[in-house]
Amino acid sequence: MSAQNSAGIQTLLDAEREASKIVQKAREFRTKRVREARDEAKQEIADYKAKKDDEFKKFEAEHSAGNEQAEADAAKEADKHIQTIKEAGSKGKASVVKNLLSAVFDVKPVAPAKH
Repeated sequence: MSAQNSAGIQTLLDAEREASKIVQKAREFRTKRVREARDEAKQEIADYKAKKDDEFKKFEAEHSAGNEQAEADAAKEADKHIQTIKEAGSKGKASVVKNLLSAVFDVKPVAPAKH
């Protein structure tokens, strides 16, 4: 009977070892799969971010071209106005200087009137 009990106990111990190996393999597989899933998620996030960055750059390029044109037009308009002001200043410059010098040098004193 003891040989039979010993054989039964040995069979149970072998089964327990086998079960431990199966559980260990399952844990390793689960850990490996979690890592793979995490890496796949990181890659998907990176791909999505790159896609959205490209879309943003495309959108920005399409819409900033109009702004650049508007800025160029405004700069041309401002330069035109500045040139007009400079021309007006240089046309009247001689007469303004003459009038100023005349006012300073051609003094005509007037005596105060007595009441």
